[in-house]
Amino acid sequence: MRSSNPVFSRRGFSRDNGYAGFNAAPQAGGPAVGTQANPYAQGGNPYAQNPYAQQDLQQGAPPQAPVSTGRMTMDDVVMRSAMTLGTVTVGAILAWALLPVSSTSYGLAIGAALVAFVLAMVQSFKRTASPALILGYAAFEGVFLGVISEMYNSRWSGAPFQAVLGTMAVSGATLLVYKAGWIRVTARYARIGMTIAIAFVVVMAVNLLLVAFGVAGDGGLRSMSPLGAVVGILAILIGAFFLTLDFKQIEDGIAYGAPKEEAWLAAFGLTMTLVWIYVEMLRLVAIFSGDD
Repeated sequence: MRSSNPVFSRRGFSRDNGYAGFNAAPQAGGPAVGTQANPYAQGGNPYAQNPYAQQDLQQGAPPQAPVSTGRMTMDDVVMRSAMTLGTVTVGAILAWALLPVSSTSYGLAIGAALVAFVLAMVQSFKRTASPALILGYAAFEGVFLGVISEMYNSRWSGAPFQAVLGTMAVSGATLLVYKAGWIRVTARYARIGMTIAIAFVVVMAVNLLLVAFGVAGDGGLRSMSPLGAVVGILAILIGAFFLTLDFKQIEDGIAYGAPKEEAWLAAFGLTMTLVWIYVEMLRLVAIFSGDD
């Protein structure tokens, strides 16, 4: 299942088969898998030409990334993710330091968020990764986060710091659960999770319209209330779901010998997911902090 929404699309590395990890990854002890199962078998992928790798596939063994230059590695993913998240951080720090809390800065934050959304949409529809688009998205997203973080901090002192810690805790716990094998990212898992996530976004969009037209007061489902807290927790769980998809696609991309440039897409997906979790965590901290 794919979506034009940048939060839901570009979660994997397959060009034609949706999620590479769901449609391509062979299971140990499973049936023989041909080169068609590898989304990178075409286009001169050295993995497809490796007779020893093919023998492993015929025996049902998990694929091993080829020893070849130009293929994505975990170091590539870590480096690109550090660059992308670092750009978000720098943008947030500069916005916090240079833009005092005011209606003007709030308008700039909304403008930055819209620009970031457009850049994310453009990258989502591109067939190849564009570092300029991804870093541009990260920069404008950072400006947005810096302004809203300062606003939250001005009312709930320390809320951004707690939200950062909460985001790190959710990310770390999700990675631990994923690596321990307690969550298996399968096609059924993805379909159910994506259905819930899309339904959540649709409901939030309707809620926003109701609030804008005065039908629902105090933010409706997104109010600073126990109901708002429940919605925020659900949103964070959806963010954790997206993290598991990110982890799976990174593993599959490395295993199948994805091009090195695909590491930018991994960084892009991780950054969007972490931003989602941080924003929801910020709201949740504010709700539990009360009006003090």
